[in-house]
Amino acid sequence: MPPFIKDNNNILDDIPDLEPIVELDSKLNPYEKKPVEYKRQIVWRNVFLMAALHLSALYGLYLIFVSAKWQTAIAAFVFYQLSGLGITAGCHRLWSHRSYKARMPLRVFLMSLQTMAFQNHIFEWSRDHRVHHKYSETDADPHNSNRGFFFAHVGWLLVRKHPEVIKKGQQIGMDDIMQDPVVRFQKKYYLPLVLLFCFVIPTFVPNMLWGESLYNAFYICALFRYAFTLNMTWCVNSAAHFWGRHPYDKEINPSENFFTVYGAIGEGFHNYHHTFPWDYAASELGWRFNLSTMFINAMAAVGLAYDLKRVSPEMIRKRKVRTGDIHTHGNYGLHHPTEFDLTENKKSH
Repeated sequence: MPPFIKDNNNILDDIPDLEPIVELDSKLNPYEKKPVEYKRQIVWRNVFLMAALHLSALYGLYLIFVSAKWQTAIAAFVFYQLSGLGITAGCHRLWSHRSYKARMPLRVFLMSLQTMAFQNHIFEWSRDHRVHHKYSETDADPHNSNRGFFFAHVGWLLVRKHPEVIKKGQQIGMDDIMQDPVVRFQKKYYLPLVLLFCFVIPTFVPNMLWGESLYNAFYICALFRYAFTLNMTWCVNSAAHFWGRHPYDKEINPSENFFTVYGAIGEGFHNYHHTFPWDYAASELGWRFNLSTMFINAMAAVGLAYDLKRVSPEMIRKRKVRTGDIHTHGNYGLHHPTEFDLTENKKSH
């Protein structure tokens, strides 16, 4: 969630023992508390800021075709890929799920890219994501897809949080995250770091390297790229929870959504990920169609990433048989056949 989008709950993230929102029932004992019934409250400040961002992004897209140099459009794409890696390989797979370990230089690099993405600091992003996995599709899920596509995509940023999101978020263990000095540094200096990585660098690099105007660079490489990256990340919460196959667990909403696979650089194998969240590749396919996994593999090859966790083919096979949708299972062309494949082979003979 972008830090300029506030939840307006007047809840401080750093107070772990804060009580959930409650009210006194006048008909009960005055010391007896009951939970407040949730009523959707639009946060108009967030609505206006998000609308302004997207209008500016559309103007940046227009500038690509009418006045910008071709190198600037390529630069915007590169910044989108880099900032996306900060979310996928960094905030998601490294810090939220601890699916692999990274040495200090790589953690600093991923922190810088995650700051460029401007989706809140690592601590808050990881906390919300852990809540999402533990309480998926419930009132405690920050972007509960049962409340509709728009809510799951961006609407959750435009209304006040459900009290259950706040309550469960305070109960999620985050000590491992805060033990990392890189996370503590980013959290302490987040706003100036965002100004530098999300806006200053993408604006000045095109200007200095190929003479692009600061005006064009700001609207294209900063604002358009930022809004585009946001929407690709949000598609994991929305599109990948509505459309796609369920080869691993047919009882959950998360799906294998190939639009999101490409848009979120490898995060669209969402039925797999919610079934096996500790897998660093977030996909049965490993590195295929998955830039984030390619990056982690490259970092492992040079010794900057290690202890990469992976699900065994046998465990995948058994899970497909037990809970997968037999009509959409697929084997993705892997060398280990599923029980479904063996059954079909027997029928053919």
